[in-house]
Amino acid sequence: MSTGVSVDDEVASTFQKFKLQQEPYKLRYFIYQIKDKKTIVIEKQGDRNKTYDDFVGELPENDCRYGLIDIEFETDDGRPTSKLVFISWNPDTASVRPKMLYSGSKEALKAALVGVGIHINATDHSELDFETAVLPVVKKFA
Repeated sequence: MSTGVSVDDEVASTFQKFKLQQEPYKLRYFIYQIKDKKTIVIEKQGDRNKTYDDFVGELPENDCRYGLIDIEFETDDGRPTSKLVFISWNPDTASVRPKMLYSGSKEALKAALVGVGIHINATDHSELDFETAVLPVVKKFA
């Protein structure tokens, strides 16, 4: 489903620098929003010293967002590693119109974030729980 929402050029250009951890994009995460029902833009960014919990805390309770986070973890054999994870936050408590807009526009953003292989859809906070929901998915790609 195409919604006619486009991705702001800044999203793709900052993503390339973020992926390579180039200054000034040595960050932990980005949160994206759809502005004026037309364009996906960067709403917030988290410094490198921020945590996954900080990221979740920045997501609105009753509105949709997209997020991209660099998650650091240890593999089952003890190696430290990290993965970029795209999270679509589409809470059950949001209004129907934004939920439809964000669901239908997700592919445009995913296409701009070339190289992100892990995508998680979350509709409530239990689906954002790091230990039970996110880490098991991320470890499959380690």
